[in-house]
Amino acid sequence: MGKLKWVGCFIMACLVISLLSACGSSNEDKKAKGLKKIVIAEPVHLIAYLPLYVAINEGYFKDEGLDVKVTTATGGAHVTSVVSGDVWGNIGGPESNAIGSAQSQDPIQSVVNVVNRANVYLMANKKLKLTDSSKEGLAKFLKGKTIAAGRYGGSPNLLTRWLLMDVGLNPKTDVKLDEPADAAAVVSLVQSGKADMANGAEPQINDGIKKGIWNEPFYSFTSLGDYAYSVISTKQSTIKDDPKTVQKVVNAMIKALDKVQNDKKLAMEVLKKEFPSTPEESLQASMDRAYKDHLWSKDGYISKEAVAKPMDVVNKTGIYTKGYKYSQLVNMSFVEKAKK
Repeated sequence: MGKLKWVGCFIMACLVISLLSACGSSNEDKKAKGLKKIVIAEPVHLIAYLPLYVAINEGYFKDEGLDVKVTTATGGAHVTSVVSGDVWGNIGGPESNAIGSAQSQDPIQSVVNVVNRANVYLMANKKLKLTDSSKEGLAKFLKGKTIAAGRYGGSPNLLTRWLLMDVGLNPKTDVKLDEPADAAAVVSLVQSGKADMANGAEPQINDGIKKGIWNEPFYSFTSLGDYAYSVISTKQSTIKDDPKTVQKVVNAMIKALDKVQNDKKLAMEVLKKEFPSTPEESLQASMDRAYKDHLWSKDGYISKEAVAKPMDVVNKTGIYTKGYKYSQLVNMSFVEKAKK
């Protein structure tokens, strides 16, 4: 009887645990069902997008009643997927939105800043040394070189073309641009000798340094100052028809921007989760460079000056020459409301 009694108690305990688990699961399901689901498209899974990942991982969106997912849409699809309505919004440059939704009756507007510096750097084979950083010196250093510039139309490629033109060179005749779609390929191109120089960001910079391919960047586009490199945007109709959701997204992002600025330990923990296969040394190098170069916006505000710079890049390179109005590309009312 004692044994039978023990077995009966064990079965009863299992039933209780099962019921409690089911209730917990049910409560979680109910909580999840109560959240508004939205999707944000990114052009690439990028370390610079850390504030967005922090907002998701730390539950800032959930605190606002949102269930936010990120999908990677390459080749400019992060813009077209917003135009088509396949996603709620995107993270990327306002110039990409201007180009991608130029013909749309419902164009895209940017509502909060994330990356406020041009997160692109130029590195050269260790055998090459820049001794004069003036425009004349840069022109002499760059002329005749093969540069791994990344995908044509992408921001790193356009910034490289802009710099060449700014120092008086012709991107078509004075240099050779290698334009691989894979941003990580620029490291191997210089390592193999197929390119003399490359543009990129972290972790590519540290990867090349560790492998002895190049030294520190000889030119940093972050030196351009405030530059709306990556902002969160959505369609004007969404802003008009569902301003509450837009405000919630902005609220969460501003909280995440503040957290990234003031809690480096937490920021690093989230970065490790998002990039588990990247060595911690490379992630730390990325963080150190980001903080040193003031990569992230501190308050979410997108200034007119910050928009003018990427728009100048696409205009000078001939990618988009139709002009723009700041008020059509940017809506700062939600950031301003979040600060009150």
